[in-house]
Amino acid sequence: MEYILVSACLLGARCRYDGAEKADDRVTALLDRKDVVLIPMCPEQLGGMATPREPSERRDGGVWNQKGEDVTWYYRRGAEEALKLARLYGCRCAILKERSPSCGCGQIYDGTFTRTLIPGDGITAELFREQGIRVYGESSL
Repeated sequence: MEYILVSACLLGARCRYDGAEKADDRVTALLDRKDVVLIPMCPEQLGGMATPREPSERRDGGVWNQKGEDVTWYYRRGAEEALKLARLYGCRCAILKERSPSCGCGQIYDGTFTRTLIPGDGITAELFREQGIRVYGESSL
């Protein structure tokens, strides 16, 4: 049995910054498999952020919301809590929401709030990679 951490929004939880969900058929199809157990989590909520919340993007090594407030602390705390879950369940991989400032893997928004993508990872994806946890975005399934 393999335990996999999954961004909760990809399973239909309304935890995104705008209070919406982003259920993904490729991810929810994994619920039918007998050889995997999906562990839903939202690093932003684990870090203490409310839902809904101001949109945020990575910039200068941190995370800033659209009002110009530095919210990096919440994102780092959420990433650390998500890592605790990964270790608790023995997760060796995670499926994370692409482009997110916490979960984005490979591409994230550039911090200008113009929907411009740049190469990079969200805070949680970055920490997972550093700790040897394989990270996949929903489109790579």
